[in-house]
Amino acid sequence: MANMAEGAPSYRRDRPRLPAAERRRQIIDVTSALIADRGYWGLSMQDVADRCGLTVPGVLRHVGSKTGLLVAVLEHRDVDDARSLRAQLGVGEEEVPDEWSAGGPEGVGLRQLCSATMRRNAEQPEIVRLFTVLDAESLAPSHPAHAYFVKRQKQATAAFASLARDLSDRPQSLARQIVAMMDGLQIQWLRSPQTFDLVREWEAAAEVLFGGPGGSG
Repeated sequence: MANMAEGAPSYRRDRPRLPAAERRRQIIDVTSALIADRGYWGLSMQDVADRCGLTVPGVLRHVGSKTGLLVAVLEHRDVDDARSLRAQLGVGEEEVPDEWSAGGPEGVGLRQLCSATMRRNAEQPEIVRLFTVLDAESLAPSHPAHAYFVKRQKQATAAFASLARDLSDRPQSLARQIVAMMDGLQIQWLRSPQTFDLVREWEAAAEVLFGGPGGSG
């Protein structure tokens, strides 16, 4: 009798040792891909360990726990997202906060910030899928990322509302509409990425939200 089911993947555990920082990054990258595919509740620490060539205790030495691993993934993505958004906007390291708080860098309008965000997202479908899956799952208060996504939504809405004060007499409402439009378009794009142009559809939506091509910042 065969010792392993035919076609089942096998993983080596005799891979070269990596520096701690590289190993942690590998664990985070592997976990990000698995969550995007299966969600947090479908995430198996054994699968993470197998794909990294480690044991489960070996993974836990770097992240502490399954919840700690999720937090590490989200924190890492926040840093990378801030960096890529700065690149899209063409601004310096200090001009875009790592968290949504101050609205945006000096001289960048709301529409420009939104367009840069959607262009960035169009370049990283797997990351958008990761956040979309976790965002939906975390509607349950028992989910370990529930508080993170509550805070994230509040920060995004507050940042957009701050920039919308000169554009609308209901800036909070406009901010909510922007967040809803972005999220909704991204879901449609993830379902049909070959036939749905996320950036083009966002620009069409922006004409409705902001009142014409290139208008409102």
